[in-house]
Amino acid sequence: MDDEPKTAAEMKEIRLNRKLAQDAEGIKAMADIAAADIAIRKRTANLRAIRLAKEAADRARPVEPKSKLKKKKST
Repeated sequence: MDDEPKTAAEMKEIRLNRKLAQDAEGIKAMADIAAADIAIRKRTANLRAIRLAKEAADRARPVEPKSKLKKKKST
């Protein structure tokens, strides 16, 4: 590490570079959060579509009445 005193211009450049690095890290973190959010929304939409398709299929099938009376065999 350089222990020599820095000039005002060098200190300004160091601060600017540090700020740029922090901004880049912040932007990357925000992009990661946005990507995770998109993945969650896509998964939710897929699950909703599956559920709606199943419900539609269930409605399309007529319900067969369950008869409690059994036919007697004629002998």
